[in-house]
Amino acid sequence: MFDDIRPYYDSEIPSAMRRIASKALFTSLASFVFPDRDVEQVRREIEGITTSEQFQRKVMYKANERIIQESMTEFTYSGIENIEKGKPYLFVSNHRDIMLDASLLQNMLLDNDMPTTQITFGANLMQDELVVDIGKSNKMFRVSRPGGSIREFYKASMHLSDYIRNAILVKKDSVWIAQRNGRTKDGVDRTDQGIIKMFEMSRSDDKLKSIAELNIVPVAVSYEWEPCDILKTTEVYARSKGPYQKKPGEDLNSVLIGINQPKGRVHFHICEPLKEDELAPLARLSANEYHKRVASLLDKRICSAYRLMPNNFIAHDMLSGADTYAGEYTPRQKELFIKSMERLEKSPEEYDREELRRIYLSIYASPVDSRNIFV
Repeated sequence: MFDDIRPYYDSEIPSAMRRIASKALFTSLASFVFPDRDVEQVRREIEGITTSEQFQRKVMYKANERIIQESMTEFTYSGIENIEKGKPYLFVSNHRDIMLDASLLQNMLLDNDMPTTQITFGANLMQDELVVDIGKSNKMFRVSRPGGSIREFYKASMHLSDYIRNAILVKKDSVWIAQRNGRTKDGVDRTDQGIIKMFEMSRSDDKLKSIAELNIVPVAVSYEWEPCDILKTTEVYARSKGPYQKKPGEDLNSVLIGINQPKGRVHFHICEPLKEDELAPLARLSANEYHKRVASLLDKRICSAYRLMPNNFIAHDMLSGADTYAGEYTPRQKELFIKSMERLEKSPEEYDREELRRIYLSIYASPVDSRNIFV
């Protein structure tokens, strides 16, 4: 029923491992994840992996550790007490980095002896065989974004809704999904109410139960230095001038930049799950208003839990031309932030520098405004 989107079964893992180990890029990948080990030894170990769990623990966990070590000054988390061992959840996260928002959560769960989640993975990234094998071995499942008719969109949404509900209620697997299609490019973390509508589609007979039984847990991910901040700035600028067409390989390039770019401090917070008693008063509302209000519950938790850092306050003050938050940062921190904007000079010559500067500052300043709205 779900063969077109599901992750690999364990019976499919050995073949996937052999394919991964045979790729020309394997040497580079192995050298990054296991820099102190012989590549051929790593190849043999990969070829001996027989389950998704082994792949996650032996490879992906180590890969995430390397990313933390190489690109972060600190990786912290909180709120683990808000979830129970052995209970499946639908983790709905703000989305800042294509890969890391979901991938780092898995390390946090493993560190606390909890099962990892299945992970949504955009069909736009599932093109190369190596990427597909790594993704599906890592419990990632394919999410399509059909650009055709309304009927095709409805069919794909229903299929995804059925899959998520089956994973949580039947398979007893947790699932990670972003709060919106694609990363936020402007720093504004808001849940697309269409996502809530999609969740409900697979049990439209009872809109209260359809959401409550999924055990939705909002996740707030905070980065000191926004992944792909310059790329996001130039994309927002380009989109403001007309239709935007992604270049071939642009999404994969964003994945690589997000992995390698210095991120400073990174913090995850697991918010309290949505409770049936807080959803119940909303059930009398129209479907559209219900989806909107449920999305707002998620937004309040995520925006309230977002860990604001000096860069957020610096950008807000620079954008407003005030010193409202001057007590939240030092002159040296402001100097470093201003220097970071020099990278905008490498943007196409025809781009307006002042507008680029405003967009860049907004990406960092928006979480402050979001906190002020919801707290």
